[in-house]
Amino acid sequence: MLSKWLRGKLLSHKLSVLLDAMPMPYLSILLFAAVFAGAVLAWEAPLWVGTLYALASLVCFAVYARDKAAARAGRRRTPERTLLLLGLLCGWPGALLAQQWLRHKSSKMPFLVASWGTVVGNIGFFLYLASPVSFLRMAEGIR
Repeated sequence: MLSKWLRGKLLSHKLSVLLDAMPMPYLSILLFAAVFAGAVLAWEAPLWVGTLYALASLVCFAVYARDKAAARAGRRRTPERTLLLLGLLCGWPGALLAQQWLRHKSSKMPFLVASWGTVVGNIGFFLYLASPVSFLRMAEGIR
């Protein structure tokens, strides 16, 4: 039988290999998909919210792509504040994919920290609104 220490080392190595193979943007999107599915099943969150995330992500990805093209051509850029706001307004999956695939805004640490902040903020707000304790859900129960 493997010692506890050796099992821990092997497990951490396997986890490390998995995380290296699946970068954080993909993992966070997959985890959110699982959270969304759970909210739909457990709290009857509306399915149209998933469509909202998909559309907002497409718009956000397109804005990142346009900004990347503008940066290369030396044209007027999209303000970072706008990119972050689009991410906060449900477009963060598209923002993360654009950062990964287009290699745009992927090395500026202050922007990355703010971008991940929009991810956490959006998911937190989603969970609150979808949960039974949200003011929207409580208002539905009053009717």
